[in-house]
Amino acid sequence: MRHAQVAYFRSDGTPLPPEDVKLTERGREQALAAANALAGIELDRVITSGLPRTLETAEIVAPGHEPERWPELREVEGGTLADIADADLEETFRSAFRGRQSEDRPFLGGETVGELLDRVLPALERIVADESWDTALAVLHGGVNRAILSCALAGERTFLGSLEQAPGCINILDYDGEWLVRAVNISPYDVAHVRPRSRETTMELYYREYLPYRQSGLA
Repeated sequence: MRHAQVAYFRSDGTPLPPEDVKLTERGREQALAAANALAGIELDRVITSGLPRTLETAEIVAPGHEPERWPELREVEGGTLADIADADLEETFRSAFRGRQSEDRPFLGGETVGELLDRVLPALERIVADESWDTALAVLHGGVNRAILSCALAGERTFLGSLEQAPGCINILDYDGEWLVRAVNISPYDVAHVRPRSRETTMELYYREYLPYRQSGLA
């Protein structure tokens, strides 16, 4: 899963520390919808990045399970938004997850795709090498999920940015020496992605939320 909705910006566009943000009321509703969709599935383990938004989502979706914390699976880390030139701002946001991306591509001026893969893929290998479990729920992040799904689909180290991950979405994968991707970006609260603004990508939404702060001249 991707964690459910959070607010990365205040109403005036002021950025919040991404490591601290928690679920919004809408996010809690999304997590509950995922819980209902997964009801009855017996989980052997629940894996998170340890960031509050993944822990909160896991507690709603899989109550009664003690979530594991894997800091290697934290979200791709952006740079300082104020360092992005005004002329480049919109394109930087909109293209952050677009197409197959080279490993030297930075995310919003921060961590590169290669650096993300360097920490996510070894952690994934350790998880699947452990044969003590059968079914696990991993509550992670949009960039991290794209890294996992990309390598599962392609059968090699790569990053396909266009694998959209809606807040609170579910992906279903099997592993038996090889990956089988059964479903991607299932959104239980909006299966066809037709609700208002649901056709926006997450990065288009974040750009729209941040823009008022940049336009205010405070950035």
